Amino acid sequence: MKKQVLGAALVAVLGLTGCEQKPSATYAPSAGSLALSRDDAFLYAVDMDNGILSVVDTAAHAKVAEVKVGLHPERILVGPDDTVYVSNRFSRSVSVIRREQWTEAARLDVGVEPMGLGLSADGKTLYVVNSAMLETTEQGSLMAFDTGTLERLWELPVGDEPRGLAVLENDKAIITLHRKGDVVQVDLSDRDEPKVVKAGTDLYERANASRLRMEKDSPEFDRGFSTLHSFHARGMTDVVITPDGSRAFTTALWAREDPVVTPGPDGRPAPTPPSGGGLYGGGGPCGSGAIASAGVITFDADTATPVVDDLPGGNCGDPDDDSDFPPSTIVSPDPTHPIQGPIASVVDPTGAWLFVVNRETNNVAVLPTNRRSGSDINVATFPATPVRQLVRVGAGPSGIALTRDGSRAYVYNSFDHTVTKLVGDGSSSSLNIREEGPRLKLADDVLSPEQAVGRKLFFSAIDSRMTAANVGAACSTCHHDGREDGHTWGFPDGPRQTPMLAGRMITQTGPFHWSGEFPTLRDFLDVTVRQRMGGGMVDAQMASQLAAFIDVIPTPDNPYKREQPTEAQIRGSQAFLKAECDECHTGTALTNNKQANVGTFVVGGLNPDVETVRTRGLNTPSLLGLARSAPYLHDGSAMTLKERLLQTRDTDLHGKTSRLSGAELDDLVEFLRIL
Repeated sequence: MKKQVLGAALVAVLGLTGCEQKPSATYAPSAGSLALSRDDAFLYAVDMDNGILSVVDTAAHAKVAEVKVGLHPERILVGPDDTVYVSNRFSRSVSVIRREQWTEAARLDVGVEPMGLGLSADGKTLYVVNSAMLETTEQGSLMAFDTGTLERLWELPVGDEPRGLAVLENDKAIITLHRKGDVVQVDLSDRDEPKVVKAGTDLYERANASRLRMEKDSPEFDRGFSTLHSFHARGMTDVVITPDGSRAFTTALWAREDPVVTPGPDGRPAPTPPSGGGLYGGGGPCGSGAIASAGVITFDADTATPVVDDLPGGNCGDPDDDSDFPPSTIVSPDPTHPIQGPIASVVDPTGAWLFVVNRETNNVAVLPTNRRSGSDINVATFPATPVRQLVRVGAGPSGIALTRDGSRAYVYNSFDHTVTKLVGDGSSSSLNIREEGPRLKLADDVLSPEQAVGRKLFFSAIDSRMTAANVGAACSTCHHDGREDGHTWGFPDGPRQTPMLAGRMITQTGPFHWSGEFPTLRDFLDVTVRQRMGGGMVDAQMASQLAAFIDVIPTPDNPYKREQPTEAQIRGSQAFLKAECDECHTGTALTNNKQANVGTFVVGGLNPDVETVRTRGLNTPSLLGLARSAPYLHDGSAMTLKERLLQTRDTDLHGKTSRLSGAELDDLVEFLRIL
């Protein structure tokens, strides 16, 4: 029966003909930085670097207007009356633009780093997802505004760093939690008192069922040796619904939890990676991709119940798999061009095809929403992949919009500031999507040439200088947006959490890496790129370009910082000195660039030099940006700053915190949050 789902109604997408679903009132054929007017006459593109909304006449394929909006605009949404809404990530605002006026009609004050946007079925309520609230970074929120009066109606806390939003016709909403890798379901039926009805799902348990059963049944289970790995979703950014509102799809990365090792000659984990090897290679689900593999996760929209693979078994090369949802891991059909960094997705108007925009590999993957096999799908690869076509676009794609008749698609290439137009050939037997005409340039670079090149290197999982095709990892695969992913990796020398880069003056904090074994940033980049990402030697020019970009990665917005510090923050600065925190965390970068032992070393490990590392300590990190970089420590073992301070209060292993009263500890936390 499942195999017959698509056969019963083949689709019309980019030239294919067939039956079309009646879309729900909340369905939108666009995502990310692009949207189309309701009649497809105008294409709207937001450019995060320039802080502008560009208006393109689609018939003439020409830019006809430009609207200045807030800082770092990320998402765009078009209402039923053709009003345009833009979330300005670093302006704590949403811009409102009326069609044909091409000016900012209003600017709504929202929370910290607004991202996802949605509208109620009747178009009367605008919903905005804020990555953090104005009072705390530990919760993000969902805000509601009356679209007629632009009056703010309410704000609801929804969890740690929410980003994506899909509103359903039945007054429910699904919100993604970026670092946690899960979704929240909200009931919007009560206009005045919405409530979170599901604050998380059993996604992890469903995705790792075989592995969890094995660990339960085998007490001697060897996590370092088994080929049956466990993964958790992270980097969950976008969420879209099918036109009929029955399914939701979220983009994500699957991050490996087990030790990141390379097998030695005896089959056991080798203590060090081989030269020219790649710790990041071959560790993904079904043996594909990297230890961080691109994924699409399916949910039942009404219940927010995950419909996913048991990753170790999953769709590992079985051409007869008749599952009615796409595999949770996206495998490229082209061995020379991987898929990595899914950031936006959209379902075509028929509900049969899912378009996934992949920023780190500059491509769009097109795959069925309701099957994994068929005569039009090439499943001869191993692992099998239902990706019907992989379409290459420009650098740093961040948004996609489909026309309502399914004849055209547009992709915004944010690093090139260009629009790619895609069309199909009209054949009923082949999707054959192709790029039509020259790319339309909408804006210019604001980064220096060196910084612009460094950004492309940082976000590239296809540049052979940075990674191998069978690995497909970029710096941003772990350092999302130049920040961190909240994940702790099982490296040979022990657990290592992904550190924050943005706003931390990283180039001034050598030696580098948690163990401080690299005296220069180039040394660190060279070893990481060659031995972990499968790339080539990082020369002085590449290192300079990467460093130039790392230095200008936007600092995360911090709600605790105000024009004047609070009394608690002032008292906390004195507690900082009283506990001698400034002995290690000093200078403008708040680090003395030395090693320290704060009592968190893990005994053992696969690296023969671990004793040396344990003796001299770990690198003292910068404290800049602490408020937005939880969890803390090299092993990610402290979820909050207060928790960490209490862990060593009796031993004084991490500052002389025994000198502080309970009130002083609270003040110290308040001070640390503004660094």
